[in-house]
Amino acid sequence: MKLIVIHKLMLLFVYVTLTSVAYGEIAKPDIYNIKTYGAIGDGVAMETESVQKTIDACHDAGGGVVWVPAGDFQIGTIILKSNVTLSLDYGASLLGSTNAADYPISNLSRPREGAAHCLIYAENAKNITIEGLGVIDGRGTHEHFPRNRRNGKNAGIRPRLMRMENCEDITFSGVTYKRPAFWGLHLIDCKNLHFNAVTVRFRNNNYNNDGLDLDGCENVLIENCDISTGDDAICLKSSLNPCRNIVVRGCRADSNTAAVKFGSSSRGGFIDISITNCYFHDCPMGGIKLQSVDGGRMENINFSRIVMKDVGNPLFIRLGKRGSDFGGRRENAAIGTIKNIRISDVVAEVIVEDRVKAVEAVYKKLKVDTTPGVTDSEKSKAGPIMITGIPGHAIENVVMENIKISYPGHGTEEDAKRVVAEDEERYPEQFFFGVLPAWGAYIRHAKNVEFKNVELTLRGEDSRQKIVLDDVEGFVEH
Repeated sequence: MKLIVIHKLMLLFVYVTLTSVAYGEIAKPDIYNIKTYGAIGDGVAMETESVQKTIDACHDAGGGVVWVPAGDFQIGTIILKSNVTLSLDYGASLLGSTNAADYPISNLSRPREGAAHCLIYAENAKNITIEGLGVIDGRGTHEHFPRNRRNGKNAGIRPRLMRMENCEDITFSGVTYKRPAFWGLHLIDCKNLHFNAVTVRFRNNNYNNDGLDLDGCENVLIENCDISTGDDAICLKSSLNPCRNIVVRGCRADSNTAAVKFGSSSRGGFIDISITNCYFHDCPMGGIKLQSVDGGRMENINFSRIVMKDVGNPLFIRLGKRGSDFGGRRENAAIGTIKNIRISDVVAEVIVEDRVKAVEAVYKKLKVDTTPGVTDSEKSKAGPIMITGIPGHAIENVVMENIKISYPGHGTEEDAKRVVAEDEERYPEQFFFGVLPAWGAYIRHAKNVEFKNVELTLRGEDSRQKIVLDDVEGFVEH
């Protein structure tokens, strides 16, 4: 009997021990409070040194949690390091300094695009988490960080909100990101990324306020995020390496430009990407833009279960030959490929810009029959689906299935006669091509395009054809 009792007690001890380990009751992470290292949190004091000391102590001890309690902590550039979790309580804010001198670049590498200045930086680091219910606010307004345009290029110091290069195993959870002076969350050549329940609020703050910029990243999951931006909300770039194995699901996005863009840089390409169950709204310059103009290949791209409300051009797929490496144009650069694109289960409402909508609403309220004119610029931003390669280089294997898109109309008989320039080497935006001779879909230099149960409708009068094909082989509509 004693042996049985002892045996049971030993089993109970093992069970309790294993349960404690499993639920973290024994191996709790070390917590480093930034106030312990001198932070005040009054929104006035400069806390850069205190926050950086906390990060360094956490990293040097092997890792743990850097705790940001409630308060307003003003910082300049901080550098995150391996095995550090930056955890912001509800009511906690990391506020970017409004003084450009607080963003030194002596310890930062130079990125392939833009200047090096940023609020939060990491390089060659692993196992970093940014979590919590707090706010990271760049305070990068026009007043503090104006954009100076010289010869068509940006000048002046405008820090990114975040830049991470060559990092692995990075998690973003719950934090709200606000007001960068330039791009928002910029990750370059990083692997194993998870964005969950992140909130982004960048719209109408400054210029070039992209949301998530992923350049040459692999193994990425973006889910349950709410993204509102001045520039592209989710922007995949490939200035050198491909973006590969990326999933976006359950997100909502709005933007002054596009909800999703591939390829403002496209040298490396985009492979095996899925975007599903998302809501895109209030994007006057377009919903989805897929572009390869710098030599990369774009393959196996899937969009499904997408709702777009109040957007401009709903879908723009462009193969070109700009050939940029962002140090200049590469002579005789290879021309990329675009193939195996599937768009399914999409409902979209295309609108003209807000000014026209507002004027039309006033006319309707006053019961005036005459409607205001729509400019060519406005029509070009509220155009049809556009799928276009270049002569000798076709976009291949595009399937669109179960699609419903409503268009505003406004096309004239003169618009129906438009000749569309090739513009093979130009930066790709659909509206650069001007008003197109179709109101529903314009397809050029393409092979094997299939429309299955695609319903394109008009809300107003339009004198253009619904679909225009130019140098297209194997178009099937059923």
